Amino acid sequence: MIATFGAWCAPRMSHSTPPVANGTLAITLDRLRAAPVVIATHNAGKTGELQALLATLGVRGDGAAALGLPEPAETEDSFTGNALLKARAAAEASGRVAIADDSGVCVDALAGEPGIFTARWAGEPRDWQRAMARVELELAKRGAVLAPARGASFACALAIATPEGDSLTVEGRVPGTLVWPPRGNLGAGFEPMFLAQGQQLTYGEMEPEVRAAINHRAAAFQLLCEALGTAPQGAHVPG
Repeated sequence: MIATFGAWCAPRMSHSTPPVANGTLAITLDRLRAAPVVIATHNAGKTGELQALLATLGVRGDGAAALGLPEPAETEDSFTGNALLKARAAAEASGRVAIADDSGVCVDALAGEPGIFTARWAGEPRDWQRAMARVELELAKRGAVLAPARGASFACALAIATPEGDSLTVEGRVPGTLVWPPRGNLGAGFEPMFLAQGQQLTYGEMEPEVRAAINHRAAAFQLLCEALGTAPQGAHVPG
């Protein structure tokens, strides 16, 4: 089976760029390629995934942790808001174009929770087994046992910001269902519990390179490429 974003991804996209004097967009592929962008995360896994995606466009990226940049508190009320907050903070601190993401799992029966608070459900230190068990308990309380009642989506917002204040944001979502017990140990967070629509393996059972090519971050990246007037590589993956 060939899995494509168009078959099971319902994304949202917004594009915001303040006017510039010469009438050209301030955020262009040429500008992104001109110098390494800052990948505004201290998460090594996210840094590597975004570096790989950016590389398909000939764009280089340096992680915020490697540059010694601070990690701002996520105080916004949406994935897009938090991604933009992080991208702007990194752009201002570094004087370079920055890209950031914010992502999480949204459970239909829980009115979209954990959503932007996905990491908080795992507590400190992070315990994702506890977080998955908590979601399962909440679903059980609501009688959500069969797959039709266990709908969920993984969401990812990507934001690019420049030191001058220009910005570009996109948000992609991959719908699916939550399984119990979790399956696979190749993923992180809620990935062993998430079965994407049209797939037979959970994210936790997929090899990392396969998952990275079709997950919510890749879906958002596809939209980012469209906004930049180009196309990502590897959008179709055998399944």
